Parts: sequence; C-alpha cells; structure tokens
Amino acid sequence: MITASSAELTHPQYHHVHRELFGGAITVVAPVNLIDASDIRQVPDTQEVFLYPDSSASIIVEILQKVDPADYKAAAKFHFDSLAHDNSAAQSEITSIDLIPNDRGDRTPSVIVLSGTQRVQKFNRTSLDNVLILMAIYRVVEKNTDIVVTFNIPIESEDGGALDAEASNSLARILTGSADRSRSSVSTSLHRLSQRVYIR
Repeated sequence: MITASSAELTHPQYHHVHRELFGGAITVVAPVNLIDASDIRQVPDTQEVFLYPDSSASIIVEILQKVDPADYKAAAKFHFDSLAHDNSAAQSEITSIDLIPNDRGDRTPSVIVLSGTQRVQKFNRTSLDNVLILMAIYRVVEKNTDIVVTFNIPIESEDGGALDAEASNSLARILTGSADRSRSSVSTSLHRLSQRVYIR
C-alpha cells in the first residue's frame, strides 16, 4: 500500500475538520489550521476565503450566478477565463476538465473539476507568478447558482511563497486528505476535492 510520508501524516495540516460556510448552506471538509481571511481583511459576502499559513496558497469558495453554457466543459472554461481576467493573467492554460458524478445519494450536484495554470503579476512586481489552479464547480440548477471552489497554489513566485513540485504535490494531498501517491497528484486531489463539499 502506498501512503503519504510520515512527515505529511504528522503535519497538523493533514488533520481535517468540518467547516460550515455561508451560514451552514455548505459544509466542507478542510484542513484544521487554514486561516479564515475574514479574520484579517474584508471578504465579499459571496465568498469564503482561506489561506495556507506557510505559503501563498489559498482556497476560495464563491457563490455565483449560473453561467449560460450548458456544456460542462464550456461552463468550466468560462469560470477559469473569468478568474484569469480578474487576475489580469498574462497567460493561462487549462490542463484538464472532467465531470465527476455524485454517488453519495445526497443533494450535492455532480462536480466539474478543472486543473490549469495562470501566470499572474502580483502588486507592483515585474515578474510573473506561475499559479496552479484546481477548480471545482457545482451547478445548483434549481437556484440558478454555480458554486465555485478554487485552489490557488503558487509554483513560481518572487515573494518566496511558492512551492516546488514536491511541496505543491504534498500540499495538494494535504489539502484534500489524500495519502495516495499511486496516481497523478493533481488528478487525485481533484477527485478528493469533489468528495469534500456538501450542499444542502
């Protein structure tokens, strides 16, 4: 059996808790020591933002109006492109888009999962950060809503907040609770992410 390293398993970030978001409308299973960004800065009412304490990685959960494309790949691309626009990304690339059915028997919609990268300029710096984007989109048709969960994991950054390939793979496993190294880390993380959100 292939497992995470002992260092990862003993890391406090590997322990997960249930967090209620948006007044309990959404429950997520998340690392115990993520920082709630609303404790240190103002966050829009339509967002929940969490920060990773030892890097520039972050998780954003956002409630948005359902976008027009009915095709799941087109809808995912729309949200990814919107994020790239908001980030003023100089370059963006989608690596994969998949649909993962919800087989748990609850009301959570099947999830569209996307992985990609964006090159983003932060603040007044001249160099570009290279950010791994892991995105999960839940389409709540009856409420005309798209719930978008975005992991932003910097893999190249001037401010020292980036993670190298090994560290970013470890973080992806830690954030999603995966100890499995036998598959692609990104693929495993997206599948794990899809099982860690519950919508009432």
